[in-house]
Amino acid sequence: MANRPAARHSADKGDVLVVGGGISGIQASLDLADSGFRVFLVDKSPALGGKMAQLDKTFPTNDCSMCIESPKFIECSRNPNIEILTYTEVERVEGEAGDFRVTLSKKPRYIVEEKCTGCNICVDYCPVEIPDPFNQGLSTNKAVHIHFSQAVPLVTYVDPETCLYLKEEKCQICVGVCKTRAIDLHQKPEQFEVEVGAILLSPGYDTFDPKLRNDFGYGRMENVVTSLDFERLLCSTGPFEGEVLRPSDLTHPKKIAWIQCVGSRQVIPGGNSYCSAVCCTYTQKQVILAKDHDSGLDATIFHNDIRAFGKDFERFYQRAEKLEDVRFIRSYVTVVREDPKTKNVTIRYSTFDGGVKEEEFELVVLSVGLNPPAGNKELAQKFGIELNEHGFCRTDPRNPILTSRKGVFVSGAFQGPMDIPEAVVTASGADALCGKLLNHRRHRLSRERVYPPERDVSQEEPRIGVVVCHCGANIGRVVDIPAVVEYAATLEHVTWAGENLFACSTENAKQISDAIVEKGLNRLVLAACTPRTHEPLFRDTCREAGLNPYFFEFANIREHCSWVHSKEKENATEKAKDIIRMSVARAAHLEALQEFELPVDKRALVIGGGLAGMTSALNMAEQGYEIYLVERDSDLGGMARNIYYTLEGMDVQAHLQELIRKVYRNPRIHVATDASIRDVTGYIGNFETTIEREGGRLQTIRHGIAVVATGAEQHRPDEYLYGENERVLTQLELEKEIVTDSDRVNAAGSLVMIQCVGCREEGRNYCSRVCCGQAVKNALKLKERNPEIDIHILYRDMRTYGFKEDHYRRAAELDIKFIRFEPDNKPQVEAAGNGLKITVPDPVLGQRLELEADLLVLSAAIVPAKGSRELARLFKVSMNPDGFFQEAHVKLRPVDFAADGVFLCGTAQYPKHIHETINQAYGAAGRAVSILSGDSVTASGAVCDVNEYACISCGACISACTYDAISFHQTPQGKKARVEPVLCKGDGLCNAKCPTGAIYLKHYTDDEIIAQIDEAIP
Repeated sequence: MANRPAARHSADKGDVLVVGGGISGIQASLDLADSGFRVFLVDKSPALGGKMAQLDKTFPTNDCSMCIESPKFIECSRNPNIEILTYTEVERVEGEAGDFRVTLSKKPRYIVEEKCTGCNICVDYCPVEIPDPFNQGLSTNKAVHIHFSQAVPLVTYVDPETCLYLKEEKCQICVGVCKTRAIDLHQKPEQFEVEVGAILLSPGYDTFDPKLRNDFGYGRMENVVTSLDFERLLCSTGPFEGEVLRPSDLTHPKKIAWIQCVGSRQVIPGGNSYCSAVCCTYTQKQVILAKDHDSGLDATIFHNDIRAFGKDFERFYQRAEKLEDVRFIRSYVTVVREDPKTKNVTIRYSTFDGGVKEEEFELVVLSVGLNPPAGNKELAQKFGIELNEHGFCRTDPRNPILTSRKGVFVSGAFQGPMDIPEAVVTASGADALCGKLLNHRRHRLSRERVYPPERDVSQEEPRIGVVVCHCGANIGRVVDIPAVVEYAATLEHVTWAGENLFACSTENAKQISDAIVEKGLNRLVLAACTPRTHEPLFRDTCREAGLNPYFFEFANIREHCSWVHSKEKENATEKAKDIIRMSVARAAHLEALQEFELPVDKRALVIGGGLAGMTSALNMAEQGYEIYLVERDSDLGGMARNIYYTLEGMDVQAHLQELIRKVYRNPRIHVATDASIRDVTGYIGNFETTIEREGGRLQTIRHGIAVVATGAEQHRPDEYLYGENERVLTQLELEKEIVTDSDRVNAAGSLVMIQCVGCREEGRNYCSRVCCGQAVKNALKLKERNPEIDIHILYRDMRTYGFKEDHYRRAAELDIKFIRFEPDNKPQVEAAGNGLKITVPDPVLGQRLELEADLLVLSAAIVPAKGSRELARLFKVSMNPDGFFQEAHVKLRPVDFAADGVFLCGTAQYPKHIHETINQAYGAAGRAVSILSGDSVTASGAVCDVNEYACISCGACISACTYDAISFHQTPQGKKARVEPVLCKGDGLCNAKCPTGAIYLKHYTDDEIIAQIDEAIP
């Protein structure tokens, strides 16, 4: 490799190097920048995004994957404290924690990035077609191309392996057609060195390649595709613009099979013994989306266990299972042959009642598992870290974000297979640990973002710009975009109308900002997707152009139009025109609003003194903040006091006692046990919470943020003779008796465990996540003590996801017997002499088995902690149908509440294993410190206000407000309602209740809404 003289970027020991530009790396970079650090975000790909950029939608929210990522792309690109370095790899790392010297090598794009406009003219003229790697080779691209349509940076790159000039010096057509002279086919690699204080590894994962072992005909049979291939088929930016077509003949398949566990849960050479954790549910998502594309589709899922262990995943599984013409078949399969004429694929499988069958499918999807990232061994060598036996980063279960090298942290799927929320949680957790290490450097290097002065447009006539987004093919393949743009240009007050393929890409957002300035616009209407994820982004785009952000109006023509009328293109186009016309009418009445800057109290309240609460509190205290830790019990520790060991061998009690010792010894942590929350007032940055301590003594605590870590409890079963027969225990009770060397456990010659007791049923329709691993853990411990003990585990689906699968397999090898039962045919338990008799149907033998047992152990559900609903009421936060606290957004904000300044972690959010609890505890600390580290926070200007002269003091608005944002106060005219702007969430409930119209909502005034309604029917 040819090197330029080493250059030193503007870096310092207080900076953080983030390696990996997927969702975890991006989230970590944003959190670190918000916490007062500068970040180098390095990715070896030509653009940010990672594997998630290739996905269509996420479950269970049905959000477009790029709708989740693209606003974060733009936030990163706009943030003055994040330097993005794509197509760049780490060459070597020297130094130690707090003082690393990292040599980076930037590969040549053969493009001058500063000159490239992303116009794609070079792509149009390039004569070399290649399989498009982003579309999994299902379509072609050119030797010079942009990585994908929403890439950051939106800059082309030249593939040196296929470019005719770089291979044979035969062609320079792209050089001649580039109007900006951006192509430089003589570029060389560039090396430079940066100094950083901490390093975060977030390189993501790779997917298993079935072609390497010739699994299931992949690579030989045209209509056998992987699940990642199928994501591209579903996606509007995919090879067929969102149409699901067979690769062989480009026809719509009517019969599709999905095969689970391809490359996972295998001990054969080339396979992975672990469970990849995400495959079951992404398959269900794909089935649901495929049925949305074609309701007449016949879908079959061949599986072993269904591992729907995540929050709301059980309901998602049931939703897929109840769809018409969807079959879930529990069977291993073999791909037998391909029909040479139709290219259909025949699968052989077995059923319990019908024996071996063969069935033909038009398309077969292989649900491939997750591999460690490519180059994992070289990466480990460069950074001086250890890998585990599966090739992922070796971590400590007491702190899974730490690697074996001090100052080098890990987040995302490099910890092990995980879903998007867990990846985002670990990213925020890494921020917390970097903040602890580099706290002395916080804010010394960071720069404030500077916006241009805001234009005063109050005396101007409305000059409205309308931008209509194709959203790839999500909108564009249904709605006639050119016709809509032409129509929008004719509307009153519209002075300019245009279109974008993706308005949320970095380049297009910049073009919108430039258009506002160049064309003198004072209002902007964007006809695109949902304000739920993108409104803050485009308000910020208005600010970048010197326009008040509240002069922006979102017209949702995707969820409200193209998605719900996908089969009615002409009607959808007319409806899009109607929606835009209404939005333009409203935009003409928009007013400039001012946001509020609020001071931040630098103290924090942590509610719950269990493992999650103590971990979060201790981290924030170690970053320099004063913490009030409130626990309702007389001792710290929570449910972890009843857990003694983990499958990974962690000594839970030793860790717990060490944590308690550190908490009590930290002078910044004030612990209140035997205490409960009695009242909460205030808002982000300025809360006042009253707690009641032992003896009825009240104490008022002022704090800037709150972390809810109230934990959960074990369900007390009311079946299987629990509480009636002393031989019936729960798993936690069994664990305690194992540790205390109980005589009855030592004397037991036979033991039966029953799974899913009190969950996955009416009333508790969720999986408790930890029970299967807990059963295997205790069974293995018993076998270790007494190899002769006879153990049966009766289960519905064994959900030993991730690396726990290895322990499940070991249990089977030790002759621990697993028998599956169906929920409508549960085991029966009765007392029999000095023992118990358990009757269970065996689906393999086709008959009922009678098992005699000395002990029966119930894997009881995890249920929400008592008092959770009252706490939710006090803090104005939501709960899900199962009684666990509801995060603001399951993918985007998994540790935030919708109520600003309140965060969530541990089993209060949902049942989880100890290492997951610790991850989330650090994640909550990281998010909380991003607020505590600042001097102020910004509150929305779209809030309610009161016309005191019209107020009759009836109190209807006060009773309607769920956020306690309205109260009475004395005026010269008497008692009148008043709104606390920072508490108001702008939901408008008070407006509807007020009998005189005295209270009104800024940004949704009567004039704005009536104008919109008047235009509904022109």
